[in-house]
Amino acid sequence: MDLRAYRALKDAGATWAEIARESGHDWRTVKRYLGPDAPSRPPRQAPRPAQPKLIDAYAHVIDAMLANEPRLRASVIHERLVADHGFAGSYQRVKLYVAARRPVIAPAPQAEFFERFEVLPGAQAQVDWGDEGTIETASGPLAVYSFHMTLAHSRDPFCAFVARQDLATFYDCHRRAFEHFGGVPAEILYDRTKTVVRHHVGRGQDTPLHPEAVAFAGHYGFAIRLAAPRRPQTKGRVERQVEIVRTHVLAGRRFASLGEMDAAFTAWLPVRRAQVHRTHGQVIAARAEVDRAGLGPLPAAPYLVVERHQRRLHKDALVSFETSLYSVPWWGRRPGERLELRVSTDTVAIWTTGAEPERLAAHRRSRRRGAWVIDPAHRVGLPAGGSRRLPQLPPCDADAEDLPPELARLPWVATTTVARRDLATYDRAVGQ
Repeated sequence: MDLRAYRALKDAGATWAEIARESGHDWRTVKRYLGPDAPSRPPRQAPRPAQPKLIDAYAHVIDAMLANEPRLRASVIHERLVADHGFAGSYQRVKLYVAARRPVIAPAPQAEFFERFEVLPGAQAQVDWGDEGTIETASGPLAVYSFHMTLAHSRDPFCAFVARQDLATFYDCHRRAFEHFGGVPAEILYDRTKTVVRHHVGRGQDTPLHPEAVAFAGHYGFAIRLAAPRRPQTKGRVERQVEIVRTHVLAGRRFASLGEMDAAFTAWLPVRRAQVHRTHGQVIAARAEVDRAGLGPLPAAPYLVVERHQRRLHKDALVSFETSLYSVPWWGRRPGERLELRVSTDTVAIWTTGAEPERLAAHRRSRRRGAWVIDPAHRVGLPAGGSRRLPQLPPCDADAEDLPPELARLPWVATTTVARRDLATYDRAVGQ
């Protein structure tokens, strides 16, 4: 009851019944608290003593888990409590306890201050990858990654959507970006990715670079710069661009191919370049003219990055790469022979190993995993797998020049003329 409000009704002459109807209480309750012997304020109920919680008995176990692994998920903690300690409580109770105790046991590192830096026109570009999930294409689901290069002075962006993050694709995207910008920046800032860094080392040590990264940078004339570990603000220009492209180009749309995704970015790019950037306060396209003017020239010929892999030749004269199979001419080869694959973004070339390697075959690189890339000419004369019979060869008295070119190199094909005899000659030789 609001005693002050209803006491005014009593002073105005209202009856206990009228005040009870107005307040929604029994008239006896009204008389008790508004009568002449009423207390100055209603009595308060004593608070109930705190009831012990089921999780209190396991608090020390949870605290020990968080102290050992601060980022351990609450769902994992609940599973282990149930399996190892017989906990009968709910996951929700564990989740609330972990949310309250984690900041106490393992407080998050405090954000650090840093000074915003600017670069001269053409001095730097920043590179990063984005994982864009999977799209449904005509040949099945395809994992898609976005390659981003952003000019640091103007924030002028480039983006390409690819199906791989391997060495050849990575530097082919560089070539496309240089052609898009019309030049090469003085340096490029990278994460410590395996396509740039050969292997990781301790703090303060010189980081060894990938040989192909060094060769590619030397060909195009730019310097490689590595971002500091666990400092994303070092290359925040390109990391912000990844989110912008994801939001403005990809969100809410469905694509059936990488070409459609590239076309969507190309169509959106004039919109982005016409905007005024919030940091430097200029139109991106206008500032990009100065930025692009400071870029270095493109070399006369592009640098082709090729990955080299060694594989063994299968008994069916096929070589496996990325779960796809590529055919090899079987004549003159032996099962289990070690061959070298020289892989670019579009081609898989198969070479022999040794001091004087020979190219055996070249195939278009499969865009999906698990494909069979077969040249029919490589299968001519290959014995069937279900029988022991040898392939059909020309007669043994034929000249080598008359053999088909795919069989002329076989080392076991007879090239000398063999005399033809009547079968009776052999009967006489054995005395029959």
